[in-house]
Amino acid sequence: MRVLCAFPEAMPSSNSRPPACLAPVALLALLLHLSLSSQVGDRRPLPVDRAPGLKEKTLILLDVSTKNPVRTVNENFLSLQLDPSIIHDGWLDFLSSKRLVTLARGLSPAFLRFGGKRTDFLQFQNLRNPAKSRGGPGPDYYLKNYEDDIVRSDVALDKQKGCKIAQHPDVMLELQREKAAQMHLVLLKEQFSNTYSNLVLTARSLDKLYNFADCSGLHLIFALNALRRNPNNSWNSSSALSLLKYSASKKYNISWELGNEPNNYRTMHGRAVNGSQLGKDYIQLKSLLQPIRIYSRASLYGPNIGRPRKNVIALLDGFMKVAGSTVDAVTWQHCYIDGRVVKVMDFLKTRLLDTLSDQIRKIQKVVNTYTPGKKIWLEGVVTTSAGGTNNLSDSYAAGFLWLNTLGMLANQGIDVVIRHSFFDHGYNHLVDQNFNPLPDYWLSLLYKRLIGPKVLAVHVAGLQRKPRPGRVIRDKLRIYAHCTNHHNHNYVRGSITLFIINLHRSRKKIKLAGTLRDKLVHQYLLQPYGQEGLKSKSVQLNGQPLVMVDDGTLPELKPRPLRAGRTLVIPPVTMGFYVVKNVNALACRYR
Repeated sequence: MRVLCAFPEAMPSSNSRPPACLAPVALLALLLHLSLSSQVGDRRPLPVDRAPGLKEKTLILLDVSTKNPVRTVNENFLSLQLDPSIIHDGWLDFLSSKRLVTLARGLSPAFLRFGGKRTDFLQFQNLRNPAKSRGGPGPDYYLKNYEDDIVRSDVALDKQKGCKIAQHPDVMLELQREKAAQMHLVLLKEQFSNTYSNLVLTARSLDKLYNFADCSGLHLIFALNALRRNPNNSWNSSSALSLLKYSASKKYNISWELGNEPNNYRTMHGRAVNGSQLGKDYIQLKSLLQPIRIYSRASLYGPNIGRPRKNVIALLDGFMKVAGSTVDAVTWQHCYIDGRVVKVMDFLKTRLLDTLSDQIRKIQKVVNTYTPGKKIWLEGVVTTSAGGTNNLSDSYAAGFLWLNTLGMLANQGIDVVIRHSFFDHGYNHLVDQNFNPLPDYWLSLLYKRLIGPKVLAVHVAGLQRKPRPGRVIRDKLRIYAHCTNHHNHNYVRGSITLFIINLHRSRKKIKLAGTLRDKLVHQYLLQPYGQEGLKSKSVQLNGQPLVMVDDGTLPELKPRPLRAGRTLVIPPVTMGFYVVKNVNALACRYR
């Protein structure tokens, strides 16, 4: 639950008195000036000298309803996405990296959606020789050294049983980064021109993708190409059927989806697909899955529409009429900002943080019209479009949007949110191309470790701003509450975790009341680390920088214990998690 609360400036000390030398005439003139100013509309407060040592009144009282949760979301609520562009730039061959698998495993359990802009240009070919099917620009030494190293790595992986994990030499990774940098320019050109080249997914590549998901504890959701069309505009399922048969022969446990942002097909391909036709395509896909024993009960998600404008809502309406009962969850995407014009202060705008709420209501209205209670997922959420912006989309500042998105979606009943992307080109990812976790990764890791699926109602007692005509109050202090993750054995069942976003430029004080009163609290305060401030790509937890351990494992996330009954002091422009121990909350004692 988001909390709206604001606090006025402090009043002058009661000991303050007008100077004795101030004549009555001067006092009368001052009063007359104030009266005239108010009549002409001057509402600016006069500057007031504060007495030394006087603090602003910023205390609010916070309590949480502990009897029943207001919502219960999926255990895999925070999930991940990989874009098919990793085939193009070569990073798919490195998904077996021990470091990358370790980072992904830290965010399990979760879904892993393989989909994105290039989903509808993906063709499956049952090829086993990776060298013959790989392409892309690069100097001659790529063919001599790089490609040979990939083949040798594949041979070594084939000899392993179970999870196939590789240790790639630094030289090999450096060559891959050079190749990816060249391909990054190609991918950006395609994105800005909205014209995409076809991608080939080989059987070997599918094996590597599934191995990564399986070793990381992630459940793979594969988005099939929906733009292969017959002359009558029905879906051509030949390539999809080949992929289904191969994955079934390997006994891969996969859920399925068809297409990506079908509302953009006219601009991307010159051929539109309306909602009812897309619904028929999903029914066709369901009929393909049912005869395949391993996929007869496989989950199916869609239609993965874009931002719910008028034409997109019309497409969703047509789809739900035909195939609303066919899909296990209804999916859509959201992007907050145009990545080409974003500034660091944009991430602190409350108006931007609130744009998602209206979209949720639009989607829920259509879904509940045809299939009341159907699960809704937000797939492919990104902070900035156009691949993101360096030093912004991958910085500490972007975390405010990400954490508020998680809180708002869970509070409004969205079952799963899939982050675009775990790892790929651009700057919206959680892990960079040096396999280093970025601020949003650490934020996601804390969320996974501390937050359970049960959402609790938050109650606040404090001073509220008086609403003015025509003005919407959007506060900068946001508080959400969940039952603590029951998989976290550091806390007994019945504990509650708060996560708090303070966008104010001043610290705020919160006094725990009611059921939370006089309880021990563990603080996990996440702040930027280094001289870059909000643009930093490094973070610190309770004053200690977060980095991976030298052996490639994740560090221990150590809390700062706070004395029972102590007021929570939230520093300016920060975010953090606060575990209230031993509350014995009835809503949190059972699964």
